[in-house]
Amino acid sequence: MNQKVSVYRKEHFNAAHRLNNPAWDEHKNAAVFGKCNNPHYHGHNYELIVKLTGYPDKETGYVIDLKILSDIIQNNILDKFDHKNLNEDCAEFKNLNPTAENIAMVIYSILRDKISIELDLQIRLYETERNFVEYPAN
Repeated sequence: MNQKVSVYRKEHFNAAHRLNNPAWDEHKNAAVFGKCNNPHYHGHNYELIVKLTGYPDKETGYVIDLKILSDIIQNNILDKFDHKNLNEDCAEFKNLNPTAENIAMVIYSILRDKISIELDLQIRLYETERNFVEYPAN
């Protein structure tokens, strides 16, 4: 069988952040980012879905062993971001506004280096039940 298959791993993490552009004054930040600009931060229960697409291995039938994928996500994403203040605790966001879009792109970049280039990678990140982003976009 020589057809591509997509596999998914769903994880979650909790993190605080503040959306703020340091080049703007507090009034513009408040107008653009609203409650997300709270100087005392606010948190989300993020839901992360990692999608890999590729050809199943002829010997195992796997696109990837999902236990291996789970470990990669745990060691490189969850351990880094779960129960953290993204602005204060994570070097990736020292100079990058931690919007859902930017978080998804950062996660993609981290995972892309850990997963075979033969597999297509897509990140879906839910910030709330109704708001989510995908990277790369189709």
